[in-house]
Parts: sequence; C-alpha cells; structure tokens
Amino acid sequence: MTTSTAPQSPPSRPPAAPASDAPGQSFVRRLRRGRPEDPRWVRPAFLAALLAVGALYTWNLTASGYANSFYSAAVQAGSQSWKAFFFGSLDAANAITVDKPPASLWPMALSVRLLGLNSFAILFPQVLMAVGTAGVLYASVRRRFSAFAGLLTVAVLALTPVAALMFRFNNPDAALALLMATAVHCTQRALEKARTRWLVWAGVAIGLAFLVKTLQAFLILPVLALVYVVLAPTTVRRRIGQVLLAGLAMVVAGGWWVAVVELWPASSRPYVGGSQNNSFMELTFGYNGLGRINGEETGSVGGGGGRGGGWGETGWDRMFGAGIGGQISWLIPAALILLVAALVLTRRLRRADVTRAAFLLWGGSLLITMVIFSFMRGIFHEYYTVALAPYIAPLVGMGAALLWQERGRTWVSLTLAAATTATAAWGYVLLNRSSDYLPWLKWVVLVVGPTAALGLVFLNRLARRPALAVVALAAVTGLAGPAAYTLTTLGEGHTGSIVTAGPSVQGGMGGGPRGGDTGGGPGGGGFPGGGQNQGQGQGQGQGQDGGMGGPPTGGTGGLPNQQGQNSRNRQGDTLPGGGTREGAGGMGGVGGILDGAGVTDEAKELLEKDAGDHTWVAAAVGAQNAASHQLATGDPVMAIGGFNGTDPSPTLAEFQQYVADGRIHYFVAGGGGGGGGTGGDGDSTSAQITSWVQENFKEVKAGSATFYDLTQPAS
Repeated sequence: MTTSTAPQSPPSRPPAAPASDAPGQSFVRRLRRGRPEDPRWVRPAFLAALLAVGALYTWNLTASGYANSFYSAAVQAGSQSWKAFFFGSLDAANAITVDKPPASLWPMALSVRLLGLNSFAILFPQVLMAVGTAGVLYASVRRRFSAFAGLLTVAVLALTPVAALMFRFNNPDAALALLMATAVHCTQRALEKARTRWLVWAGVAIGLAFLVKTLQAFLILPVLALVYVVLAPTTVRRRIGQVLLAGLAMVVAGGWWVAVVELWPASSRPYVGGSQNNSFMELTFGYNGLGRINGEETGSVGGGGGRGGGWGETGWDRMFGAGIGGQISWLIPAALILLVAALVLTRRLRRADVTRAAFLLWGGSLLITMVIFSFMRGIFHEYYTVALAPYIAPLVGMGAALLWQERGRTWVSLTLAAATTATAAWGYVLLNRSSDYLPWLKWVVLVVGPTAALGLVFLNRLARRPALAVVALAAVTGLAGPAAYTLTTLGEGHTGSIVTAGPSVQGGMGGGPRGGDTGGGPGGGGFPGGGQNQGQGQGQGQGQDGGMGGPPTGGTGGLPNQQGQNSRNRQGDTLPGGGTREGAGGMGGVGGILDGAGVTDEAKELLEKDAGDHTWVAAAVGAQNAASHQLATGDPVMAIGGFNGTDPSPTLAEFQQYVADGRIHYFVAGGGGGGGGTGGDGDSTSAQITSWVQENFKEVKAGSATFYDLTQPAS
C-alpha cells in the first residue's frame, strides 16, 4: 500500500567523520580498517574489489603488444630523452610531437624507464588508472550510501566493455576518465561543508585533464560550477569566490606547460603535431577544439558535412547506435531512470542537501557529455565513450541504494521494476545485434530480467532476505550482457588507432581488434561460446606492409607475446604474430594513417646499419608508419606531416637541409597521409618531399619493403 507519510529522505548531513579523520590514528590502520562504525567485512571487501579489478584488467594484457604504436613510439622517445618526455615528442630527436598534450604519456614513459620497453610496461599504468578510478567512485558513493552501493558502482565500471578496452590501451582516455572522476569527487566533497580546499583540488584535476586531452576536460565544467554555486552551504559571495579560486587553480595546473611551450623558441623545440602553424593554442582551439564540434578540423582525414560527416550519424540516439551501443549504453537507461527517481525523492530536501547534489553532479556530467558526443560533427570514435563510464556507474550504485531505502513506496518499487525491465529489453537488443555471439544469453536476459522486475513490483511486501535476492537477481541480469562483452574484450589483443570492445555487430564498424590484431579464445571471440570477430573488413587500412611493427628486440613484424592465438586479418599474407602484408581497404582509403606498418627482419637490418651516424635512421610520411619503424629499431624515425601526414613539418627546404647535413639515412616509401597518397593533395609538404626524394635518390629493397637511401643520389 502507498503510505501517506512524508518522504523518507537520506541523511541531509554528511555522515560521521570516517576513521581516516580521527586524530592520532595511523595511516596503515585507516587503510586496513576504514570507518570504525563499518562492519569488519567492509574494508576487506573494498580492497578485494580493487584487487579484482586490477587482476582482471591485467590478465592477457600483453596480447595487445604496443597497442597504438603512435603513442608507444612517443613513450619510447620519452624514455630516451627528457626533452621528448616534456614535449611529448614522437621521436627522441624531437622532430614533432603527438597531437595531444603529453600528460598521459608521462606515466607510461616513467614505467618504460623503470621496466624497459615492452608491452606490459606501456599498458600496466592504464590498469592502475582503472583501479584508481574504481577507488574514487567507491569513495564518492560511500560518502552517502552503503558499502553495497559502492561495490555495485565498482562492478558497473569494471564490467563496462569500453572501460575494459581503454583501461588496457595506451590512448589518453584512461587518464582522462580518472581525472574527470576525481574532479567530480572533489566537488562533491567540497559541497559537504563548503570546503575551499576540495574545490581547489577539483580545479587542479580539471587542469591536469586539460594536459591529457585539451578541451574535452572542460565539458563538465558548467555542471560542476553551477551545482556548487547554487547548492554549497555558504553565502553566495563566498561560493563565487571559491569557484573563481578553483578556476585559478585549474589555469595554473593546466597552463604552466602551455606557457612553457608557447614561450620556448620554436627553433629549439619540436613542431607541435596536429597544428598548421606550430602553435599549441591553434591545436587546442582548432584540430582538438571547435573543429571536433563543427567538423572543420584543419588537417583531418575526414569528418565534417552532412548529418554525421565522415564519423557516423549524429543525433540524440548516437550513443545507442549500432557501432556505439554495445560499448557503453547497456546501463544508460537504468542510470537515467534512477537519476530522475532520485531527484524526485530528494526534491523537498534543503537547498544544500549533499545527496541531491551528488546526483546532480554525476547526472549532469553524464548528460552534458552525452549531448556533446551525440551531436559533435567532427572526429569521433566509439572508444571516446569511455568518458561516460565514470558517470554511469555511480548513478546506478547511488540510485539503486536510494530506491532500496525507499522501497516501502509503491511508486519506488515500480520504478525499480521499470529500470530492470528497460535494462533487460535494451540488453536483448544489443545482444541481438551480434546474432552469432552467445545466442542463448539474450534469451536469458529477456526472460530473467522481467521476472526479476515482477519481483521488484512487490518488493515492499517481501521480507528482507527475499527482497535482497530479487535485487541481486536484477543486478546480475543487468550486468550479464556487458560482462560477456567485457570478457570477450579482455581475451583479445587490440592495436591501431581505432579499437572497439566486444564482438562485431550488425550495422557497426566491427568489434574486437582492428588493424591486423589477433584475438584469442574458442570461437575466435575470446569468450567461450564463440563470439567471432567479423568486422575487420571495415576497419582501417594498412601502411606499407600492413599489420604492426614488432618490438625493438624482435624484428619479426608481429606483436609480442601472441604465440598460439588465432590471427584474424582482413587480407594479405600473415606476418608472424598476426600482422598482414599489403592489407587493403579501410576507412575511406586512409590506409597507413590509422595503422602502423609491419617491419621485416630485412628492413630492420637495413635501418640499423650505420644508425649511429645519423640523427634519424629514416623518415616516413605519417606518424603510424614512422612509429612502427622506430619501435622495431629503437632508433628515431622522423614522422613527416605528423599523424595524418598533413602537418607542414618539416618543409621541403628544411628536409633538404637535413639530408644535405647527413641527418636522415633512409626515406620509407609508401604509407599514406598527405604524401601524395591518400588523405592529402599533391601540393602538400609531405607530397613535395616524397616527389623530391623519388626523383633524386636511389631506391633500395629490403625484402618486400621499399626505401630510398638519402646518402646515395639516383643514377
């Protein structure tokens, strides 16, 4: 029966100070025991959950080899040169930087300095970021809700397919997700007692996030600032002053590096990759800024125009589309339903209520990021959606806990049932998009989900233990689909610039590995039951030899630590370890831009000859092509034109001077980008360099690879 009593709200005051605030208590005991009022199982369960996330994400980690060779080459360079470390250079000789700030590279470069250049050293820092993100989210939820809510939050994050992908990959997105979660958590802490210190730390986190992925760090700024100014428990004047101080901290934390780069003489630092005039500010507001919104990225290989340009359909349903839905959207319906219900339940509480503020912070961050991702017309990849995972998880955890507290209300029980039904129905739709992938699972979800929802309808009439069993059944059913996708993702290696989680789907770009990756496990999908990966034909094209460059000590042209795995390539001869020679097809004919090139033993031997006599052992058009040869040899390789081959660096005159001075030994034929191949025009700088080299220098063969010896004029 529906009661007529006033809403039973969660506590409007922060909980009693945790044990960590008790004076005189040792740090070790605080870490081991946690809050003194907690049952003894809580802290061990929390630490076990973090350990489980770390162990799960570490399993099969090295199957991805160097993952994105573009960033791995920069990590290698940063491990060899502190100047390259600071600027984020692609090579230790500091010709050009990556097209992002370098903060995400720094932990990996330090790891490589400590452990040597290998797959584990590059990728394990991302796993630690997953553990850190899980810990931050647990701490945020635990401020207001039970340990069960915090553990559910950790489970939702860990079993999100795109999180399992990107927290094991060397793109900047893992570091960004950690810092954005930290910023929301610090703002939530600041709201409890209008604490300036915590709000300043939130600003620092946003500033550091800017040094990871520039303006994407600012997407949630309006939400954080507005919620604090409206709801913080202090005077309006003090609230505004605190927000301004946090803004100053953000500018300092993110601006110091920018100031150094802009003030450093351009002649003695690397060219700013991704820019057209060697300016980080132009990169920030152009290629990596407004260009991502309106699709007008100068130097891009696609995008712009039409409803979705070259990067997929835009619109309110983009996050639920064929290519993106299975990455992130499994629990978005539940998160939104629980968010609305929580705001209804807390609508009559005092202005400064922290519980409502927490829902507004995490919910507002989710909504504003979803809207921008859904309508941006510029470069957009499926894996960008990992940014949503730290917002979805706490909404599910907090929302489920709050509605459990209020389960005596009939409408609350019905809302829980609706969230469960929506999750099950949407899970069935997502699983049905991969008709050959675990075909029984979609029927289990479709049957068990509504069954659990029916039990939730009568939740207020059930005893506590049966009620908990119904809630547990609903949670397991909701997580079954994403958990299967996550296990498939963990069982596969992923390389190249564009990667996706889970199996291939109908209407999508294909799941699993891209760019000559290898998968693992029975059925080729890395998950028992046969989730096959059939989408490579729609993935990226290859460079000169397809596949990915081998490790500096290898020379096999394959990925390290992949023996015994099934190789599923698009076409062409198989290289040892799973790469392909002469792979074709791809994203609008931009082969060689998005994937690296396989480097054979013959090519490696050629490049290493007399390597110490030259600044760069070779130059190649496009960063992926250059990165593969650099990783194979361990010596600097100049990336002409940066990532896309379209940056005007070096100019033809500069390149000619480098050659005259004997600083470059070989020019790598083929590739892509602006060098007269795909993605550029014949008047581009890289095209001019390519033509000049072909006309003036001797062609050299190394196995199937073609080079030009820049020390030998053409006969």
